[in-house]
Amino acid sequence: MTTALVLIDIQMVFKSPIWGARNNPEAEENAAKLLEAWRAKDMAICHVRHVSVEPGSPLGPETGGTEFMPQVTPKDGEPIFEKSVNSAFIGTDLEAHLRAYGVTDLVICGLTTPHCVSTTSRMAANLGFNVTLAHDACAAFEANANANWSGEAPKLTPQQIHDSAVSHLHGEFVTAKATSDILADLT
Repeated sequence: MTTALVLIDIQMVFKSPIWGARNNPEAEENAAKLLEAWRAKDMAICHVRHVSVEPGSPLGPETGGTEFMPQVTPKDGEPIFEKSVNSAFIGTDLEAHLRAYGVTDLVICGLTTPHCVSTTSRMAANLGFNVTLAHDACAAFEANANANWSGEAPKLTPQQIHDSAVSHLHGEFVTAKATSDILADLT
């Protein structure tokens, strides 16, 4: 198959309250449904995790935050790509791996929508991959919702942050689809 599933940063650290409120509590379960379908069809799967190089980062290896959530834990033989920046293509051999297997299309899901999911999706499209974003297998947090270049922006909800990120991606970098529609397309 020429379509790979790319699961981004679905890590235990994102269960921590440090990130604040989030949208879409079903994101991990939807990602697990995609993973199960890809495994059943023996299609290409790529697990990505963020391993920070910043001292004291919650995404650092010393915190346990780099562990995958149980419902998407890689099985033996499924490739894992470790990154230390937002894009899964920077500092990893993800692109070379996908090209070696003749992958042309990606289904991307994970955490968080406006950060690593968005950056990886944009770069994947720029690299020439056809990208489908499983928007309901992604989520956003309120952390940094007050951060604004002007300092005057109203606080955005996690849903507004997520919707904005998906809206910016859809049509230019990705085709945003629900997990159920992606799974229906596989049959």
